[in-house]
Amino acid sequence: MWLDIGIVALFVVGIYAFLQMVGWRTRSITRRSHRTAENMYEQYADSPRKQRRYAQERGGSWSEGSGGESQARSAPPHRES
Repeated sequence: MWLDIGIVALFVVGIYAFLQMVGWRTRSITRRSHRTAENMYEQYADSPRKQRRYAQERGGSWSEGSGGESQARSAPPHRES
């Protein structure tokens, strides 16, 4: 009988510990931060030359002042034959 109570108690403590760990992890991942995508972009961005080459290969255009975003050219008007 005491063994059954001990097993159930360990099981309940294990579930409680798991929920506490999951809650802590969730809070640490979703906490507020002063960093934004714009602040972090420079850290992870390719060089301007590489960004320009990437945009040109995919038919877009890129300029230094565009914030690194490639801007696709608009499609030419459709001609009917």
